[in-house]
Amino acid sequence: MAKSSTKERPGFRCTECGYAAPKWVGRCPECQAWGTLEEPAAVRAISVAPGPVSAPAVPISQISVEAATAHPTGVEELDRVLGGGLVPGAVILLAGEPGVGKSTLLLEVAHRYAHNKAALIVTGEESAAQVRLRAERTGALHDRLYLAAETDLAALITHVDAVNPGLLIIDSVQTISSSAIDGAAGGVTQVRAVAASLIAIAKSRGIATVLVGHVTKDGGIAGPRVLEHLVDVVLHFEGDRHAALRLVRAVKNRFGPADEIGCFEMFDGGIRGLADPSGLFTSRNATSVPGTAITVTLEGRRPLVSELQALVASSSLATPRRAVSGLDNARVAMILAVTERRGRVRLGERDVFVATVGGARITEPAADLAVCLAVASAAKDVAVPDSVVAIGEVGLSGDVRKVTGTGRRLAEAARLGFKRALVPADWRHPGDPIPAGIELIEISEVREAFSRL
Repeated sequence: MAKSSTKERPGFRCTECGYAAPKWVGRCPECQAWGTLEEPAAVRAISVAPGPVSAPAVPISQISVEAATAHPTGVEELDRVLGGGLVPGAVILLAGEPGVGKSTLLLEVAHRYAHNKAALIVTGEESAAQVRLRAERTGALHDRLYLAAETDLAALITHVDAVNPGLLIIDSVQTISSSAIDGAAGGVTQVRAVAASLIAIAKSRGIATVLVGHVTKDGGIAGPRVLEHLVDVVLHFEGDRHAALRLVRAVKNRFGPADEIGCFEMFDGGIRGLADPSGLFTSRNATSVPGTAITVTLEGRRPLVSELQALVASSSLATPRRAVSGLDNARVAMILAVTERRGRVRLGERDVFVATVGGARITEPAADLAVCLAVASAAKDVAVPDSVVAIGEVGLSGDVRKVTGTGRRLAEAARLGFKRALVPADWRHPGDPIPAGIELIEISEVREAFSRL
């Protein structure tokens, strides 16, 4: 009888998603990450003998919170997003598209921080002279603001030992590499090892550290996903390079709210925070203009007043044009159909153009009613009063539905001087306050909104 035997295959496992493969491949078939398949080490018996500890366990009530107290950066909009400021030992990952202004913002933060304690910027993408020119242009020169152009991890640590900063900024983590680790700079292995070393230094020495990260063409943070799990705060820096508005959005925050945003404005002299950015999203007309409507959107937990504009013109084409800027094309197409069918506004033989003011990007359904009003106003050439805001989601049946945070939206509209608000009939959520100083016009369908105005 022949003796059967089986040949054991080594097997490889992806360090990102855990996918198991019988042989090594350069790219994981599951998560599409490069260079993440590794051969698992042989399992050894785990020792259960007690070992040394770094510090004895103490009751939680006796642990001091001084080490985790946030210190303001001096940039109020960034402090809002961080939850009060920079915490010693915290590691922050700031990601954004090229040219959006990440380096300019962090240079301003380092300049403000240097008034109290030394700050160190390590740049691997630019020369020291290039950063010096930007600092001179933006007025960010200070004797306690140190700058080093390095791409080697060991040299970076030497600079940290020499300066002993309270704030360390690395621009960017994908450009730093270690000679002790295989792989090119920016690779998964290098980024993981460099980030782990920097996090260990930040925690052991109490240095607030900001890592600048690249983004992929899909908008995600480049590098291993574990990088976002290791850091304390993940921020996305968003904005159109052709517009002045920039948004810093918190995606993860262990020290504050994870749905907060900060608003900034780019100008020739650098970047500055906008405590009241609503002026960027509204035009300043002396009289009401047909085709405009005002709404209040929520970015995270922050209400922003935005203006929507529409233009309806006769079309000479067999298929009239539909152009949208700053809004979702599919949703605007649905709203146009509802406006024509349920609101009885003729649009079938007309070109329709809908846009936001100031480069705002609106994706939430709370702006549906304002889009309906702007389109109907443009089609009938009748202006919506400039003291009115419209808040509500529009359904396919023409009904107006309530949205979240209506109380906060109305409070912001009242603060900016609006006198009346079109809201759904059942707008109140439990706990929503009734705002003072603004008249509420409760409606249940689109046609009612047209007739009331």
